[in-house]
Amino acid sequence: MKNSRGRRARKKRRKREEAQSVTLSHEAPFVDLRRWLTKKGFNSQSLIPANFSDTGRGLMSTQPIKANDVVISLPERCLLTTSTVLKSYLGEYIKRWKPSVSPLVALCTFLIAERHYGEAADWSPYIRVLPKSYTCPVYFSADIMELLPRDVWKKAVEQKERFQELYFSSQPFFLSLQPLFTQPVENLFTQDAFCWAWCSVNTRTVYMEHAQSEFLSREKDVFALAPYLDLLNHCPTVQVEAGFNKLTSCYEIRSIQGCRKFQQAFICYGPHDNQRLLLEYGFVAHGNIHSVVYVDLGTLKLCLDEGDKQLPQKLLFLKKNDFLRNLTFGVDGPSWRLMTVLRLLSLKPQQYSTWKNVLLGAAVSQDREEWHIHTALTLCQHLSDDNASAVERLTLLKDGSDQARLEQLGVVEGLRREERVILEHSKDVLRSLLPQSSPWQQDGIQNKER
Repeated sequence: MKNSRGRRARKKRRKREEAQSVTLSHEAPFVDLRRWLTKKGFNSQSLIPANFSDTGRGLMSTQPIKANDVVISLPERCLLTTSTVLKSYLGEYIKRWKPSVSPLVALCTFLIAERHYGEAADWSPYIRVLPKSYTCPVYFSADIMELLPRDVWKKAVEQKERFQELYFSSQPFFLSLQPLFTQPVENLFTQDAFCWAWCSVNTRTVYMEHAQSEFLSREKDVFALAPYLDLLNHCPTVQVEAGFNKLTSCYEIRSIQGCRKFQQAFICYGPHDNQRLLLEYGFVAHGNIHSVVYVDLGTLKLCLDEGDKQLPQKLLFLKKNDFLRNLTFGVDGPSWRLMTVLRLLSLKPQQYSTWKNVLLGAAVSQDREEWHIHTALTLCQHLSDDNASAVERLTLLKDGSDQARLEQLGVVEGLRREERVILEHSKDVLRSLLPQSSPWQQDGIQNKER
């Protein structure tokens, strides 16, 4: 009896820990979407849309999916590609426009136009289930941008600049579409509308190579919007095979591991860290095994001895040999690349001849070993302080924020939370490397944390 009660308790505990789900398959937008896709040849019954407590919308399996089973197969007629756009009412405008628009702009333009036409649009059932807004950095205001880690902030700023350049350079093309609309196109193809379409394409398309069209720019055409299939969420540990099957003329997802009945079915976008997931898709993955915290050159310099007269030459050497990129703390602690760079920076002039041995992992001397570990700890603490400050400011910004802004803050908070776990673990790893007798064990880092 005791064992029986123990088993029941464990089952109840596992059930509480699992994400809860509520089916969405009965809701009108999803009923219409399935009916519309069925007319185009889609007949899968093994996945239904559901809302999950941990990921939001996703697809739930209605039956066990075995290893190597096809999870979903979407006919080519259901895919929205540049070929779809060129065959539509936009086709003649795109074909005669010079210089040619890019595949990305063609798809964005079509999404904005179809959303404007509403129920009369051919792709209305799909447009209706697309998110109304996104949590990608192009949506972030300046105060939310400032909460991002320094390395992500730089990339997010560059992303915003590229987006705005694309939007403003597309204005003349948008104006040429006026005959298609009764109201001024400048009121339809706004920056907000283009931002929504741009995020829809960048976050929801599957990779599918297409033949180069003579009517589009020479940029690679690899986009395909995949209705229903794009409800599948990302999980870093899931293994799938994905691609267009020319024999069946379907885009297929095949599971390598399988999936239990009534569980969320996942796909994997690739071995992406959380910073990349945030930049490209607008979310972070909890417990992401690929996640890292980056150390940029500015942060590195803050933790180095300004009195070291050889520091500029050391940094120049590292830059010339491409060692100042991808310096990280990860789930296992500081990366080999980061620790090697710190070892090289620790060298005294009389030790420079040993740099090749350092690259092979050799220790130089006891005091230099302790110096580079301590410097790594200092870096870690600096990043931890920055993290804590950002979370504190983030909490203040939540007051009075609307739902869209709260969702954006939530994504940034998730990134900061995941990074805090990595940094705390890295500090433990580094402290374990220092001998108990080391003077660094009683350094200012421990005092600072008290």
